Amino acid sequence: MIEIPRAAAMLTGSVALTAVLLAGCAAAPSRVDPLEPMNRALYEVHDVVDTNLVKPIAQAYVDVVPRPIRVAVSNVFNNIDDLFSAINSALQGKPDKFGNDMGRVILNTGLGVGGIFDLASEMGIERGNEDFGQTFGVWGFGQGPYLFVPLFGPTTVRDGTGLVVRIALGPVGTIPDVALRNSLYGLGAVDLRAQVIGAGELVDTAALDRYLFIRNAYLQRRRYLLYDGNPPRENEEE
Repeated sequence: MIEIPRAAAMLTGSVALTAVLLAGCAAAPSRVDPLEPMNRALYEVHDVVDTNLVKPIAQAYVDVVPRPIRVAVSNVFNNIDDLFSAINSALQGKPDKFGNDMGRVILNTGLGVGGIFDLASEMGIERGNEDFGQTFGVWGFGQGPYLFVPLFGPTTVRDGTGLVVRIALGPVGTIPDVALRNSLYGLGAVDLRAQVIGAGELVDTAALDRYLFIRNAYLQRRRYLLYDGNPPRENEEE
């Protein structure tokens, strides 16, 4: 979906995705997943639906739609995420990231024709990649149990709550035309899935237990983002 924080709700971006999946080899504490039996069952449902429906649609999108158009679509969605990243950077008291994200939005929305062209990245302006889940973490809210939600992917109570806030505040939900609104939701979902079209093969190659691998990779990636790439040692955290 357009409204999903694109680097948070799933394992996104080819380079970042590879790094995350490789990091997933380390074990995550079992206490973070007290609902594991339920989560595993939901993961199995997700895997069946994704394999037989979502992935084929995403693959068809990649095969049929020219790459420049797909890049433009992704850029527009990312431009919306940059605006929310700026908001969350401000809420977290990170002026540098706020400035970068707002600069990206202003540049890409104006000169980039509504975000179709990512001029900011070409100029070396980094994305903040901040979201409401991270904001809640900075504010001191606990992560809560790990959850796996079919079609949405891995999350936690904290990140899932942030996702709900993101959806509620997103621009697509304000579109009165139901058909157009749902079409945009669908396009956003397909675009997001197309970006990780090869993720399953990476997991198959590196993991004996796909569920554990994805869970551990997700939790480590989220911890990395929460601490801006410098997470403390676990025994140093409260």
